[in-house]
Amino acid sequence: MDPMNSRLEILQGMLTQDPTNTFARYGLAMEFANQGDFAGAVTQFEALIAGKPDYCAAYFHGGQTLEKLGKPDEAGSMYRRGIEAATKAGDSHTRKELEGALAMLP
Repeated sequence: MDPMNSRLEILQGMLTQDPTNTFARYGLAMEFANQGDFAGAVTQFEALIAGKPDYCAAYFHGGQTLEKLGKPDEAGSMYRRGIEAATKAGDSHTRKELEGALAMLP
């Protein structure tokens, strides 16, 4: 069995049992991104953010994934939303990463 597919199946199974499992949702998004399924990854990052808007890392990795899809405007929007969420959460480290990523957009 392909270990990448088994990871996907495990994470998807975890989400079937508990759709609010943020660890599984984030892991699934990252797994999709690692496999090159950027659209699938963005869908999972958006679902994660919808359920847990203070999950600041999802904005950073979601924006990075949107950049890989060739969507810099959507990435910028994701980064700006993340900056707002990180500011509210008091997460200055992630806020700085998001601001840096936003500044590097074309």
